[in-house]
Amino acid sequence: MNVEIRHAPSFAAARCNLSPSEEVRVEAGAMFATSAGVELDAKMQGGLMKSLRRGVLGGESFFITTYIAPSSGGWVDVAAALPGDMMTIDVGADTAWFMERGNFIASEAGVDVDAKWKGFKSLFGGEGGFMVRATGEGTVVAGSYGALDSVSLSEGEQVVIDSGHVVAFPETVEWSLRRAASGRTIESLKSGEGFVFDFTGPGEVITQTRNQQQLFNMIYDEVGSRE
Repeated sequence: MNVEIRHAPSFAAARCNLSPSEEVRVEAGAMFATSAGVELDAKMQGGLMKSLRRGVLGGESFFITTYIAPSSGGWVDVAAALPGDMMTIDVGADTAWFMERGNFIASEAGVDVDAKWKGFKSLFGGEGGFMVRATGEGTVVAGSYGALDSVSLSEGEQVVIDSGHVVAFPETVEWSLRRAASGRTIESLKSGEGFVFDFTGPGEVITQTRNQQQLFNMIYDEVGSRE
């Protein structure tokens, strides 16, 4: 699969170019166009239990749609739900990637997507206790809210990132979650930065410049004020 990203960075869309009979797995609702002759099969990817983990716990759809190119090849266009950028991630046989809830868009058939427990500490960061874990081998298409950025960490190098701005990182990166103002919950809340992640290399941490939870909260507050 060859991925061509267009209209970046504000309203990115990805065209997944497929060889004859090649498949691409797409998050439900992310496809907006295909070439003629492309077939689709919407099903619970990996069985009932894995679909439940990915959908209910991982924040992704219960169903993943598989698009199959005809004998002449074809393409599938996909985009994220919110405006922002998109990128590709190469998942290797021995290098799994973690993605925050809602950032997975599509993948090659050789990539397996599941939900992974992050631990109770992550429940207090506003991100939920689970992340999406991509294993296997192939290309993953990920989306962001806002622009994408990245921090490349060498062995032992550290960086601090707000919990709502993390998109993805490889399994080689170690992480921990803490209050922004260490030991002071009130000070953290007053600063507007409740919880942050401490990442330690080696590896690359992908971030987004906007926080979708802040958007949802703003909409919720606006609707509530009109009731």
